[in-house]
Amino acid sequence: MQSRKGLKLAYTVAVLNAVIIGISFLFTKIALDYAQPLDTLMYRFVVSFLGLSLPVALGIVKLHYRGKPIGKALLLASLYPLGFFTLQAYGLQHTTAAEAGILYAFTPIVTMMCASLFLKESTNGAQKLAIFCSVFGVVFIFLMKGSELDISNITGISLLVLTSISFAGYSVMARSLSKQFSPTEISYLMLSTGFVVFLITSLLTHWKSGSLEVLLTPLSHSLFLVSILFLGLVSSLITALASTYVLSKIEASQMSVFTNLSTLITIAASALFLGEKITQYHVIGSLLIIAGVLGTQYYSGRTKVIPKLKKSV
Repeated sequence: MQSRKGLKLAYTVAVLNAVIIGISFLFTKIALDYAQPLDTLMYRFVVSFLGLSLPVALGIVKLHYRGKPIGKALLLASLYPLGFFTLQAYGLQHTTAAEAGILYAFTPIVTMMCASLFLKESTNGAQKLAIFCSVFGVVFIFLMKGSELDISNITGISLLVLTSISFAGYSVMARSLSKQFSPTEISYLMLSTGFVVFLITSLLTHWKSGSLEVLLTPLSHSLFLVSILFLGLVSSLITALASTYVLSKIEASQMSVFTNLSTLITIAASALFLGEKITQYHVIGSLLIIAGVLGTQYYSGRTKVIPKLKKSV
């Protein structure tokens, strides 16, 4: 059983993780003004891989993979970051960012179902209601903005649904593998896999089209460099370590609901840095998200089954 202090730290890290992801949307938007999605991912994972490889090379961080199920860890990496970011990038080519936000909001529900099926995690009625409350908060904000799902974009919608499934699968597998790997070991495999795959894919794509010089063009822009450093070192490296750490401490269904806090952070960051207006429906939706997150954690373990006493002989 986790100590109260350990749980508080896990919740704090989960909130920090959501804050970083929420802010990262702004930096992603800036980076995409200078580079294609695939190239942005390549640079992002080059930076994150080098960022973690340095302390590993210096012996500050110790990795021990001998005798551990590397195959399962690589399968985890295929779900996130490979599957998640690839599906997201191509899904956004056929849909709007608003549609992506609505669909991504359902990730906690998908995670809850997967965790129940594969990890035998149980959520009580109050937790289920809290998760749905959080999801509804996100959907409410997007719908009030005039956004809606265009069913004709079936290709994009299908890819974004697979994005949610991919992240849910990652959450479940990372929770399971946390018993055999440290958060750093899982994160290093994830980041190195993303580094190798996205680097090779980006180079081959530009080589075939004869546009290798285009790959280097964004590096002449300071805003792109700042964005990539944030996305690589903070948004990819720190969130990878943070999410795997949290999943080693709390259930996957509890962790996943924190992802909806990212929407709240994005709204606040957009208002602060981009001057976007915060309306009444933003406030209502944000309160629903917060209530859902708090409720999921508060009602955790509050409906335990009382074990039957053994009959005395």
